[in-house]
Amino acid sequence: MHYDQTWMGDGWIGALQAGLISALAGLLLSGVFHWLGRRQGWGAGLQIGWSFLLATLLTASGDLWDLFYFNYARLQSLQLLRAKLALVHDPEHIGTRVLCELLGVTVGIYAGWFLGKGDWRRRFIKRR
Repeated sequence: MHYDQTWMGDGWIGALQAGLISALAGLLLSGVFHWLGRRQGWGAGLQIGWSFLLATLLTASGDLWDLFYFNYARLQSLQLLRAKLALVHDPEHIGTRVLCELLGVTVGIYAGWFLGKGDWRRRFIKRR
């Protein structure tokens, strides 16, 4: 699904902004599925899998679809291509944005798993 990307920068700046949004979504969904998974008796793989799928659908699916569409769709006329490209924010760097979104989801879920696991408290906070 496309979200409003008009405020985002172009090039690497926009890709990093999209990646940050994806990382935050991955972190939040990782927390939700960690909480839900503990109550339902799910393993870590199921929690991480659902978190990744839902975060990717929410943040990266629109750009992934555009990337797929422009590579494989048969655009019969130049006017149709111009009309489709006008709907996409920064079409020149769509691949970079998709890469940063997928990496952002991965980093966000890893951070959520690391924080939710609870072992970091024992490792990094010394008790007296």
